[in-house]
Amino acid sequence: MNKDNDLSFWHNPPWGDGKQKYRLGLRPISQKDWLNRQIGQDLFNHKKQLLSDNYNDVVAVTRDSLDAQSILNKHFMVDKRNYPDLIADMSLLIQDDLCLIRSNGEQELLAASVCSPSYWDVQSKIGKPLTEIHKPVTTLNEKIGDRISTFIRQAPILRPFARQNWLIHGDTNRFYLKEEQLPESHPSEWFIRTEKETLCRFHKEYSLFTINVFFQPLHLVHDYPQQRQCLIESLNGFDDAEIAYFGGKKKIQLLLDYLSR
Repeated sequence: MNKDNDLSFWHNPPWGDGKQKYRLGLRPISQKDWLNRQIGQDLFNHKKQLLSDNYNDVVAVTRDSLDAQSILNKHFMVDKRNYPDLIADMSLLIQDDLCLIRSNGEQELLAASVCSPSYWDVQSKIGKPLTEIHKPVTTLNEKIGDRISTFIRQAPILRPFARQNWLIHGDTNRFYLKEEQLPESHPSEWFIRTEKETLCRFHKEYSLFTINVFFQPLHLVHDYPQQRQCLIESLNGFDDAEIAYFGGKKKIQLLLDYLSR
């Protein structure tokens, strides 16, 4: 389980002040903090096994992504290839999953290596524009879709940005191509799944989106009353599309009952 620093997480949880689930929330970071997350042995083994046994579930590329992958490799310096697609080799050098996007036009997903997906699979998204990729969560497009597209198109080159996304899962399984069923366990045994994401326009035509997954036991929220209240407010503020994406009304109610004790 990839654990974030407990104090750091709970002092700045991904749901923020609880006012809204979807927010752009991008903050600039230095280049040295962009691709510096050295991969540990457990996560390396997780990625390696998936690349060996489930390659087509993990990696997808478009035919015209070769140049983009090659340009991106200047930041990874892979010199020995082990897989059909360069982005797969690059993904073993860092904790994060990698999504290579065209910066202009429809901003299609050109190449991806995603070993820790949360309710999506690369084969269904590859080659599609961001607006279509985000289509299953309709209010995501409505609330921040245009701002995401504008930001990617206008972002300064080699100026990385970071943000956090979050869900709550019944376990610490990293690999969810589809939504999990409602957990049978008690919410006290559930986990907050945080996705630390970065976005960097590394070339005038291409951007890299990275996803780094961490878990925190949900029961720890009771040690932080203010953060617990903000989480309650966030869950109460979900619209119907957000509720469906998060796991449904029953899951939300179970969470609210548990958090309100």
